[in-house]
Amino acid sequence: MKPLEGISVIDFTRVLAGPTCTRILAELGASVIKIEPPSGDLARAGSPTAGGIAGYFLQLNGGKRNLCIDLNWPEAREIVFDLCVKADVVVENFRPGTMASFGLHYDALSAANPKIVFVSMSGYGQNSPWSGRPAFATTVQAEAGATATVLDHYGDNLKHPLNDSSSHADLYTGLEGAIAALAGLNQCARTAKGTHADVSMMATMLNVNERLHAQINSMDNEMNEPWALSAPDSPMFELADGSLVTLITSPVWSPAFSRYCTMMGRNDLRGDARFLTPDLRRQHHDELMTEIRAWMHTFRTFEELEAQVSGGGGLAVGRVRQPHEALESTWAEVMQPTYSVEVGEHTVRLPKGPWLFDGQDSGALTVAADQGTHNKEILREVGLDESTITRLYERGILHGAQT
Repeated sequence: MKPLEGISVIDFTRVLAGPTCTRILAELGASVIKIEPPSGDLARAGSPTAGGIAGYFLQLNGGKRNLCIDLNWPEAREIVFDLCVKADVVVENFRPGTMASFGLHYDALSAANPKIVFVSMSGYGQNSPWSGRPAFATTVQAEAGATATVLDHYGDNLKHPLNDSSSHADLYTGLEGAIAALAGLNQCARTAKGTHADVSMMATMLNVNERLHAQINSMDNEMNEPWALSAPDSPMFELADGSLVTLITSPVWSPAFSRYCTMMGRNDLRGDARFLTPDLRRQHHDELMTEIRAWMHTFRTFEELEAQVSGGGGLAVGRVRQPHEALESTWAEVMQPTYSVEVGEHTVRLPKGPWLFDGQDSGALTVAADQGTHNKEILREVGLDESTITRLYERGILHGAQT
């Protein structure tokens, strides 16, 4: 039995942040119904595709049943309202005010079901001065200071400013949305009262910035040490076989410099006048790196290096791998972090949730459904008969599969 079996979720989300949240809930065992408009989730238009279906959509929407219905019709809103008030959780990531325009906002639903847990994800929050602004990960990351942090790190090494390649604001907000849903369910279990969780991408990006304390406060750093554990300054090296590796944290940081000296068997460097302080190590950074690279080139393979440096007093080391190489590793053979779905003539591998409960993982999800795949099944569950469902199709209220 999965942790959320027996929990029902109505999912009004699209693209990335919201579908990430509801995919997590589905992987944990919740029954998720995705409410999709006739125009379709924009993620369906993504590339690349398998069997005509966007891989982006497949990865985010497995394990969910699909009801394709046009909420611009009053009858549609009545049907979906009934679905929502019977559910445990409602998740949406529309622009603030959209759910209210459909009469499906928290106040209306909680009046009919006080136990409802309602999770709203948006760029800037439900009631802020920026609530009406369009929001995508790239723009929110810029507004929250994340992009500036990346650009500051690369400095003059970039000829042209570049955005981060990952949609952190969406993915992290999806995780925070799932946490909010779980917290709401726990509150409801204790108090028999639901909640409305307002989760913004902007607040999320500030919250996950582990450097925020240093960027916004005047804090003492008399020795001018690198910040925190210097993740952005962790160096990369090429081994004799051409493989690229990284060691955690900068050798400018005093505790790390000491460990480098120990690992290299170079106690003479501790007393070297060029490297006595963080400022001196910065001034002579190229010379310090030359010493470390020369040592690195004594290792023929990553395995030899890791055996040398990962013992007591050493530093964590990682080989720079492509994703497919990670999935060909002995770790992946044991941990099985992906599952496969059949899409036409294609077999598509997709990531699983990272949890093991009593040694068991979350298992495979069913393939992401076409629009309207479960229309009849879901509507029968709320008491509609065949003639009523047929009329909904005829009037253009329902869309998609009619089998």
